[in-house]
Amino acid sequence: MESRYTPGEIEPKWQQVWADQGSDRAEENEKPKYYALSMFPYPSGNLHMGHVRNYTITDVIARVRRMQGYRVLHPMGWDAFGLPAENAAIDRGVHPATWTYQNIETMKGQLKRLGLSYDWDREVATCAPDYYKWTQWIFIEYLKAGLAYRKEAAVNWDPVDQTVVANEQVDADGRSWRSGAIVEKRMLSQWFLKITDYAEQLLTDLQTLDGWPDRVKLMQENWIGKSTGAEVTFKTEDGADLTVFTTRPDTLWGATFMVLSPEHPLVDDLTTPEQAEAIQTYRTAAASKSDVDRMVEDREKTGVWTGSYALNPVNGAKVPVWIADYVLMGYGTGAIMAVPAHDQRDFEFARQFGLPVVVVVQPEGETLDGDAMAKAWPGDGVMVQSGLLDGVPAGKGPGQSVEKAIAWLESEGKGKGTATYRLRDWLISRQRYWGVPIPVVHCPSCGIVPVPEADLPVVLPDNVELSGRGGSPLAKLDDWVNVPCPTCGTPAKRETDTMDTFIDSSWYYLRYADARNDNQVFEPAKANDWLP
Repeated sequence: MESRYTPGEIEPKWQQVWADQGSDRAEENEKPKYYALSMFPYPSGNLHMGHVRNYTITDVIARVRRMQGYRVLHPMGWDAFGLPAENAAIDRGVHPATWTYQNIETMKGQLKRLGLSYDWDREVATCAPDYYKWTQWIFIEYLKAGLAYRKEAAVNWDPVDQTVVANEQVDADGRSWRSGAIVEKRMLSQWFLKITDYAEQLLTDLQTLDGWPDRVKLMQENWIGKSTGAEVTFKTEDGADLTVFTTRPDTLWGATFMVLSPEHPLVDDLTTPEQAEAIQTYRTAAASKSDVDRMVEDREKTGVWTGSYALNPVNGAKVPVWIADYVLMGYGTGAIMAVPAHDQRDFEFARQFGLPVVVVVQPEGETLDGDAMAKAWPGDGVMVQSGLLDGVPAGKGPGQSVEKAIAWLESEGKGKGTATYRLRDWLISRQRYWGVPIPVVHCPSCGIVPVPEADLPVVLPDNVELSGRGGSPLAKLDDWVNVPCPTCGTPAKRETDTMDTFIDSSWYYLRYADARNDNQVFEPAKANDWLP
């Protein structure tokens, strides 16, 4: 008898025996269930020790639960689309599919040699047509429900990867999470998912997460970023509406100027010929800055007057309309009413450009003078120089100034109480090849038309030329792009952007419950069986 343990000889034999017996296959019976889910890896080429650590922990849990009498679902798959594979393929002169599937084969072999107890019958790869068919189906369901839409927007542009990146893919230093390049702002027509429709539900449901660390829930709460206040409508000199969101509508009487984001759609209309060159120069400079840079508190404030005015809705005063990069298009309405006596950023801006400072909240026991103030007073006190609010306690409590201001604005048709969120709709379109094709057709007669379900998946063509030089590679394939409209049959064009890889990885845990279903995304009964 051999006394020495030789893993290379012994382990493959027994791993094959266990595979033949289906020892790790999830059982469909009446035992109590347990779903041991690991985050599936990106197939980069080889496992690293981080993979080994994380997957060993999950494997131990799965094995313990089986020994305790549970039926265990412990699956594995591959988060296989995305820029890294496309860039690696360009560097090596191979097709992204070739590169990706070679890496999957290598990493799968390594996982098996580790002896991890996965149910390989449920393996998925997000780049496989039988998986992304259902990613496309989900997108079409969003489109039907009004949750997917296309619009012109200021977007984050990665100048190295030559594509758009989502807000969540830009780090605290304003760099793209993949390439490390400083992100630029560009105006492009892009696809979004309307996740803001669920902002309040997401916020409320945080309270149901038993056992989650408070710091994690607080991070999520701050990411959603709810602010309550009012939308207020100012009129421009030519009668157009200019809407702002403010958390302190009671300070309207102290609004002495307005500031728009450089990306605001009304900037062109409000800019006078005399100011056009200065405005364009400033907008170009702002586009090269990240949102993080623009929000730095202690930097010198910059801005340019548009040459136009708006009318303060509470007193009819003419207030100049400026643009400044500290106002972001992605928060509120992209326009603010500036109350320099009671907001520090506005105060610094007013002092920088010689704009008036009007005090409308006097703190208890003090008398502030706008001309002599060294900094803004953001606290509570008593309302002054505020018409119907004079003498009212300043604050957001019952019977205080904010409540009364909102009631007056609503009664006069000049504003309404509302909430806004830091959370933005999810930008999902990418100008690269190696991703899920967005399953719509652009018809000159019918507009945006979803591809019929019977024609899914819209398969990525193989005969693509990759350069990484910008623009969607799919747009260059005339035989793929030009198709008849599914509705009217006239010549139309496919969408040439692909989906962000995080779309693929947002639902894989559901597919594991019914991974070989060719007829539907998953059988609801199976998903209900395995998931909480």
